[in-house]
Amino acid sequence: MSPCVTLLIADDDEVTRSGLRLLLAAQPGITVVGEAADGVEAVERARILRPDVVLMDVRMPRLNGIDATRRLLAEAAEAAEPPKVVVITTFENDGYVTAALSAGASGFVLKRLPVRQIAEAVRVVAAGEAVLFPAALGRMVAARPLGSAEALPRAALTGREEEVLRLMATGLSNPEIAESLTVSLETVKTHVGNVLTKLGAQNRTHAVVIAYESGLVVPGFAG
Repeated sequence: MSPCVTLLIADDDEVTRSGLRLLLAAQPGITVVGEAADGVEAVERARILRPDVVLMDVRMPRLNGIDATRRLLAEAAEAAEPPKVVVITTFENDGYVTAALSAGASGFVLKRLPVRQIAEAVRVVAAGEAVLFPAALGRMVAARPLGSAEALPRAALTGREEEVLRLMATGLSNPEIAESLTVSLETVKTHVGNVLTKLGAQNRTHAVVIAYESGLVVPGFAG
């Protein structure tokens, strides 16, 4: 049986925070180890509790969730196992997605989602994957100039690495990519690691943004 994912919940609304704690603690594989009422407290509590994942609200006093994510991950950069961050918000705002990715978040979910989906996002991110929303990423990138158009040529990805990146952009996990390409999971992990290194990407989601911006993947791409 896999160990429980430890979770810290950061939200300035006490009712929302308590509700999330109650509901997520009841989900299999998740242990809620603490709460924070603002961004400053989230960073401090994460430093002490060292959770696997921080569920981070965007709009909070003293320090918003985006800046808190950036500070938390910068402080934990040298840690053996730094926490992952899933940004959660009421607002379906592509600007928040962009900011969350830039800050180093591994996922972005909406509070209106069923709790089982939020719980699954927490588990997926804890396992080293990213919670991707290709449609949202497509809208976001389509509205921006292709500022990274030269990123992929400079990165000199192999044909197989480009293929893996395309599949990452559809939201497939490593096991699903391995099945699609009929290769081993370890081979996929190696390709993903090479892609992140060559692109200078912070995580899988950042790599997918670069893929959209470069034109390797276009909005609506379905594999």
